[in-house]
Order: sequence, then structure tokens, then C-alpha cells
Amino acid sequence: MDLSTAHLRHLARCLAAHRRKIGTRWRRITPSRQALLALAHQRCGDTCTQPAAAFGIKTATVCRHVSEAIQVLATLAPSLAEAMRTARRLVFVILDGTLLPIDRIAADTPYYSGKHKRHGMNVQVLTNPCGRLLWASPALPGSTHDLTAARTHGIVDALDEAGLKCWADKAYQGAGGSIRVPFRGRSLKRWQRRHNSTHAKIRCLGEQAMATLKGWRLLRKLRCSTNHITDLVKAALALHHASA
Repeated sequence: MDLSTAHLRHLARCLAAHRRKIGTRWRRITPSRQALLALAHQRCGDTCTQPAAAFGIKTATVCRHVSEAIQVLATLAPSLAEAMRTARRLVFVILDGTLLPIDRIAADTPYYSGKHKRHGMNVQVLTNPCGRLLWASPALPGSTHDLTAARTHGIVDALDEAGLKCWADKAYQGAGGSIRVPFRGRSLKRWQRRHNSTHAKIRCLGEQAMATLKGWRLLRKLRCSTNHITDLVKAALALHHASA
């Protein structure tokens, strides 16, 4: 697996500290093995049955250890306020939304995205000008529009309070404040087309953050409860910051 030793060591230290905090006396799996188990599950995106066979333990034990590791990581992820304090030193940030596909039936209307023609969860992402992931939002049902999601999470207000310029795509038209969006329409003037071209070159760097999130194959097709997806996103964010 293409796992970083920095990720493994960081998570092992966090799990060891967590065990001391809750007073765990002994477990069959060491913090290092538990860290490897959780990271393998996230990186490969397998069900708990396959890691259980590989590690020679029960499936229920794998689910319990993986869930614990993800919760520990999720608590380390930066909040929006912390991300804003970091972003104050930047010239601008990039805002974009992505859909994390989920395994749902057609009856689950709130999770169906008409834009992507599939079921999923909407996640908003803030990056620095180089495309490095700064913050990822809690997951909302896939039918949520990007602008609605940005307002729900307080991103628009946070950017205004910080006085920070933000580049975003046409989905955020009408957000106002410091959010810059391209011009819409077919009959654009030459200077407007040049503006859109320059805008797209800047904004496309934010796609690197999406690749960072979806580098964890578990987020490419989620089979878990939608209530757990926010913790999975936060865990990926915490690991990304730990490797910096």
C-alpha cells in the first residue's frame, strides 16, 4: 500500500495517548497495529471482512478498532475558525464542493444529486492558492446546492469577517462578499471571457485538494451510515495536516 510512515507513526502516537487517557490496560492489538489496520481500511476502501482475514482477527474487532481510530483522528481536524486564522496570512483561498458517492437506493431522494446523477454527500473544501487542503466541511445530503452548503456551514460569513478573497466556480453565484465567481452567459464580451479564463486557471488548483481527499479510496464509494461520513472526512483532513 502507498501509505506514508508519517501517517502511521502519527496515528499510532494518537492511539497510544487515547488508550492512556481512557485507562486501557491491555489489548491484543498494539497501537501500531491498530493504526496500520485503520489506515489500510481507509486507503484500500475494503469492507471490514477483508482486513479481518489479513490480520487474523474477528470482523467485529476490526470494525471496533477502525471506528475508534477514525474518531480519534476526527477530533484532531481543524475547525473552520482555525482554518480562517491560518488563511489570514494568505493572499486568497479557493472554495469548491465535491460529491462523495454513497451506496443508496433510488428512494433516498435527499441524497441524490441532480448535477452528478448519483447518490452522495456534499462536502465543501477550502484550499490555499497552491491547492493544499486547509479545511473540509461536515457532509450534507447530496441534493444540497453548493451555495446553500457554504452558507449552512458559515463559510461565506467567515470569509467576510476575515476579509479574505476567495475564488469559486459558478455554483456560488450570488454569494456576494469576498467570493469571486466567473461571469455567466453565452454572449460575453472579450474581456469577460479573458477574465473567466484567468479565473479558471486559478480555481483549477483547488482540484488537487479533491484528489487529496479521494486518495483515500474509502471516500470514493462509501458503504457506511451517512452519520459516519463527516468523521471519515475529518480523519482524512487530520492525516493530511499531520503529514505536512
